Amino acid sequence: MLDTSVAKPAMFEKDKKSALDAISQAQFIAFAPYVFQASVILRDSGILKEVENSRAQGITIDEITAKVNMSRYAVRVLLEAGLGIGIVLRKDDKFTLSKTGHFFLNDPMTKVNTDFMRDVCYDGAQDLKSSLEEGKPKGLRHLGNWETIYQGLSILPEPAKTSWFHFDHYYSDNAFPEALPLVFESKPKKIMDIGANTGKFTLACLDHDANVEVGLVDLQVQLNVAQKNIEAAGYANRVQYHERNVLHKETELPKGYDIIWMSQFLDCFSDDEIVSILQKCYNALDESGRVFINETFWDRQRFEASAFSLQMTSLYFTTMANGNSQMYDSRVFVQLIDKAGFELVKQTDNIGLSHTILELRKK
Repeated sequence: MLDTSVAKPAMFEKDKKSALDAISQAQFIAFAPYVFQASVILRDSGILKEVENSRAQGITIDEITAKVNMSRYAVRVLLEAGLGIGIVLRKDDKFTLSKTGHFFLNDPMTKVNTDFMRDVCYDGAQDLKSSLEEGKPKGLRHLGNWETIYQGLSILPEPAKTSWFHFDHYYSDNAFPEALPLVFESKPKKIMDIGANTGKFTLACLDHDANVEVGLVDLQVQLNVAQKNIEAAGYANRVQYHERNVLHKETELPKGYDIIWMSQFLDCFSDDEIVSILQKCYNALDESGRVFINETFWDRQRFEASAFSLQMTSLYFTTMANGNSQMYDSRVFVQLIDKAGFELVKQTDNIGLSHTILELRKK
């Protein structure tokens, strides 16, 4: 087994806050629902944009009220909340944008995360306790009547559908350009894309190599979407579609593929389910076959803020997705790989925004 203990910045080992900072952070947690809602309204109402446009000169409440479709009272309470939140500053009754406000308004990753939390997760967050107790995504009831969110991805109500796919693609797509050379190093002729979603990685492979064939494995509702995208791109002759529910005990994966690729897929399952899926991969590959796993492990991040985002995303899996999966600690994940009969032969961190690619072979 490959040694995965490559040095990473120490995170979450020491309490770095002073007592004053700690009590301030505690209040921030206590009022977190209003922190989120007020910040989103400040963004979406155009208030933060008006503050940004005023630059260093600043802008008054009355000046903002004249430009947005809100009452003076609404603008005032929101901006005063924004002061405590830390996204605006005030001097001589004029408001300017803070550094945090700038990133909250303009940073693409922050926008994707915020929209995902608002449109997909926020209402369901109230069901976190029951989801933890029952091991089921009790918050999913706010979006639809499915056992897991994956059964309803292509038919989620708007704006949840758009925000979910923006969130998923923003992170995974950034990893593809760096992932392709790793996957194609052995010059594979056939690649199996498990959890193919809308077919984006399949399309990337077909663009990358004019001879490679790709087999997509997913639920039929997802394959329908992927097939439409692939046929529109003119690649129908190099693609096979395999409808499978990998959780079913009797499910077998198609054979004859050189490489199996799974991107942000296994984090959608529990520990035991991951082992089961990997064992199905083991049975589908010959002795020279390889498995490539693209995942975001919170303990392999360069910064605590990135790790924090992944830890919070785990709670989405708890309440909205399936009730039993998460963004994993890589050390936990590697143990599951070993249990399934695979050996980790290569680990590549810092792929795309925050990903790690694992290359596996049979022991």
